[in-house]
Amino acid sequence: MSTSQPTWYTFHGAGLDPDRFTTAWVLALATYGVGDVVTTIALVWFSPSLAEANPIVASAIDMFGGGGFLGLKLLVFYAAIGVSLWGGVQYRDRLLIYGPPIVLSAVGVLLAANNLWLVATVH
Repeated sequence: MSTSQPTWYTFHGAGLDPDRFTTAWVLALATYGVGDVVTTIALVWFSPSLAEANPIVASAIDMFGGGGFLGLKLLVFYAAIGVSLWGGVQYRDRLLIYGPPIVLSAVGVLLAANNLWLVATVH
């Protein structure tokens, strides 16, 4: 019997550049993970006149406080990493590899910009 390592655990032959992959995920972390989180915390916890508009996020905050909000963010982030690594590397699909961090980055930029706009107009 041969005990070989599964090939989908490695980047070799997956059609991706590890530096680009890392850059894409660092950008997603900076925009969705940090930018949106920091601006949302500033609005929800430090602004008496504003509340979370997303009903799923608002429910998580109501039930679990800040931990629920961060837990929900981590769940989305880990699901996207899972799609990127498992689906993208296993099927050698560049869209599955780079799509999730690009989508998270775009969503993070839009949400952080919206939150900053709210801060500027409400206060």
